[in-house]
Amino acid sequence: MASIDLRTEIKEFLTTRRARITPERAGLPAYGANRRVKGLRREEVALLAGVSVDYYVRMERGSLTGASDGVLDALAAALQLDEAERAHLFHLARQSTAPGGARRRRPAVPVRPALQRVLDAITDAPAWICNGRYDVLAVNQLARALYSPVLADTRQPANTARFVYLNPEAAETFFVDYDRVARDVAAKLRMEAGRNPHDEELIALVGELSTRSELFRRRWASQDVRLHRSGLKRMHHPVVGRLDLDVESMELPAEPGLLLNVYTAPAGTATADGLALLASWAADQEKHEKARFASREPGFDLRGPTRT
Repeated sequence: MASIDLRTEIKEFLTTRRARITPERAGLPAYGANRRVKGLRREEVALLAGVSVDYYVRMERGSLTGASDGVLDALAAALQLDEAERAHLFHLARQSTAPGGARRRRPAVPVRPALQRVLDAITDAPAWICNGRYDVLAVNQLARALYSPVLADTRQPANTARFVYLNPEAAETFFVDYDRVARDVAAKLRMEAGRNPHDEELIALVGELSTRSELFRRRWASQDVRLHRSGLKRMHHPVVGRLDLDVESMELPAEPGLLLNVYTAPAGTATADGLALLASWAADQEKHEKARFASREPGFDLRGPTRT
């Protein structure tokens, strides 16, 4: 994918949203049994949004330049957009009126040391920070253990979207609800594309996934969008087995574009016990790693001092 074209994004998003709304669902009379279009006609959307047909046609052809918040709100109501879809519509409109449109690099950079200390202070729950492209930028010890299958990728930073779509066998084993996870990942990447359509790394990621994964191509073509929010993540960890984790995703106001993800489980549940076991395993792994590192230092022998 050479670029993310805004006009095409707007056209396909509005077209797919219009196609799913029937006249009955919109509260309009359906004249005639043979309608040539799937969903609403353009003039019906214009009527519901309170704009002229010509104006709506211009918007659906990819031009949201100059559309006021009131018009966008009316269009969102006419198309019965949910919260994520409405936000996506506004992102597309803002990008349409933004000065310039040159591609720009937004490379993944290490998080500030203070944020890493925040992660490390969370000892009883996996916690990690990612950007909108799903690059894993920082983890605490428990998240490193939990996401060990994802972090095993030799490409750095590890990327959850690549794991889900380009390593499907491992991802289907790791994520119990693989189909839902795959759908959500594509929808959140689409949301990011509306927010940052000129991000070179995002363009490259979408291009790579589109080229190498037929499933991603289908998911991407749906034009679905989704917000990062709370939810349930069910995993099968290779060491401790099944974990049903409550997920909270929080934006970091001081670091626009970054998300803090924390996974927890109610006390007394099998998952809470599994997290405790995972924490113990992670501590042992870290201890062994330090021992291996120390054994390579000059003048140090794990077998202890030798007698002379």
